[in-house]
Amino acid sequence: MEENKKHPRILVVDDAPENLMVMESILSNDYSLKLFNDSSEALEYAFANPPDLILLDVMMPKIDGFEICRRLKANPKLSDVPVIFITSKTDIEDEERGFSVGASDFIHKPISAPIVTARVKTHIKIKFMLDFLKFENTHLQKNAENSSSELATLKEFVWGSPFIKH
Repeated sequence: MEENKKHPRILVVDDAPENLMVMESILSNDYSLKLFNDSSEALEYAFANPPDLILLDVMMPKIDGFEICRRLKANPKLSDVPVIFITSKTDIEDEERGFSVGASDFIHKPISAPIVTARVKTHIKIKFMLDFLKFENTHLQKNAENSSSELATLKEFVWGSPFIKH
């Protein structure tokens, strides 16, 4: 699928091609999707191209979804990317484990298009708001540092340096 810079980027990881096709049919109009049926390839791609959100199957061959999520969250470039597990597992213990490794949410199979759409939209909004707040905070900190430096220079000019005896 062609990357579209205007749409939020979502990485979808599921070993079943039919599940990838379903996600594509639900999300492709509003999001730029990258689909993987191999967890190792998906990890490699995510490290090189951090998406805005990840939809991740829990039961995967090679590396399961819990371990993938743990690795994603350990990477500073990906630690704030929301991960939504897509799973047929409904045990509370599985959800607790998912949240403990960094999942943002769960969608249970069989999936419902309105549920997928609503949860993806919600987590994308939250991600973009957090990104904006981080940007603004960095900007404010830089302004505060500049103002503090300017104030120190002004004080030194008006009062002289406290380290120089007059």
